[in-house]
Parts: sequence; structure tokens; C-alpha cells
Amino acid sequence: MKVKIVAVDLQAMAPIPGVIQIQGDITSQDTAQQIIKHFDGKLAQLVVCDGAPDVTGLHDLDEYVQSHLILAAITICSRVLELGGTFVAKVFRGRDSGLLGSQLRLLFSGDVSFAKPRASRNSSLESFVVCRGFMGPRLRTDLKPSTSFENHSSNDSLLLLWYDKDNFEDVNSSQQALLPFIACGDLRGFDPDVTYTLDPDHIVKPPVQVPVDPAYSEVCRFSRLNQSNTSKFQSLEKNNEIDNNDDISRFTELMEKLSFDPREDHL
Repeated sequence: MKVKIVAVDLQAMAPIPGVIQIQGDITSQDTAQQIIKHFDGKLAQLVVCDGAPDVTGLHDLDEYVQSHLILAAITICSRVLELGGTFVAKVFRGRDSGLLGSQLRLLFSGDVSFAKPRASRNSSLESFVVCRGFMGPRLRTDLKPSTSFENHSSNDSLLLLWYDKDNFEDVNSSQQALLPFIACGDLRGFDPDVTYTLDPDHIVKPPVQVPVDPAYSEVCRFSRLNQSNTSKFQSLEKNNEIDNNDDISRFTELMEKLSFDPREDHL
């Protein structure tokens, strides 16, 4: 049986044999239409959403933004996930996680639960919501599939844009209290919250695939450049080649130029 895998990421991805890759934002209509187009009218058995926003450290805000990413993924699920299909998404568990889980229960006939993998640190809010038994889209009748997301109020979530709003408002407190949380794994193996000392004969293996074009690459380059310039300055100072304030001032200006002008290769 031939398996079709469609991968979507906001950043560039290294090619993977047999995987259709789309670089785009799942909250945009254009990206959603690209995903739907690749399925050629067929439906997926599994949708996995491992995306997360740039965290701010403000847990309430991070949880809120992450929940909207999940709602955007569910919007796409309404078009590509088959009946009985499974949906897995990363969540940041917080005070209002029960509401999100209760909303998802309205879309899945099977169990909806939060699971925390063994590899995830206990100090992290990260966990995953696992939803089984997709019941199919209950799309709003007043919207056409081609309706643009931008034509609606910012108060409308991407999920409510497609689904009947009344279904999601009919969530009571008892439903919010019955969501199970599963801690995966046992006490065997490494603890993700512990720092281990490497064996003396440990051989560091290179990564299977380094990031293609990470956003932090320029920061790393500036950091290495600044460390190199600092070493040069300390070496000159040690050898008494810098002996007055004018030389120090000129060298400081040079260091600032080297650190903040990425267009030239000063090394």
C-alpha cells in the first residue's frame, strides 16, 4: 500500500524521500488549500501537529497562542481527516486546557486525552492532546469553502470559522473536568530533568540533519565573531601592543563594526 505523507513547516525543511513538503503557515488559507490539494480528494488517517509559537515565558499567553495553532490544524482536519481518524497535537497545559479538550471532544467520538512523553521535561508545560475517532466536519452552512479567513472578525477563531459556533458554546463544567492526563513511560532510562556526565570514551555523533536555515544562525555568527575579536584584544593587551587610551578606543570601534556588519567577512 502506497502511503502519502504531507509535511508543513514555517521554516525550510531538508528534503525527505517520499514526503511532500510545503513551506507555509497553517493559519493561512493558501497553505490550507495547498495541503488539501495534495490529497487529490482522498482523506488522511492521521494528522500530527507538532508546531509551537516562539514562547514568551508568559504561560497564559503561550497557552493561548498555542491553542489557536491547534484550532488552525483542526480547520485543516475538517477537510482532510477521514471518519474515525486520529489527531495528535502539541499543547501547553494550563488553567484553560480543559476547555480546549472539551471542544475537541465534540469532534471526536473516541477518547480525548492529554499525554506527556517520557522525553518531555517535567518542568515544561508541553504535552500532547490525542484525539481518536473523528466524527467528520460539521461545517457552518453560512460559509463557502473559498471564504477568506481575513474577511472575518479577529474574535472568530479559525475553528469557529468552519464549525457551528453553537456546538462549541455548549460545553459545561463537568465536561471540562473529565479529561484524563497520561504520563507515558516508566522510571527506566534517562530522566529528561537530570544532567548526566558523559563517559570518558563517549564519541559525539554529528546530527542526522542540521537545520537548513535557522533563524538563530546570524546570532551565532555574531557571537563567534565577538568571541574571536575579544581574544584578539586580550592577546594584544597581554603583549603590550595596546598601550594608550586612543588605541583602545580605536580597537573598540573596530570590534563594534566587526560585530554588527554581517555583509563583510572580517575573519
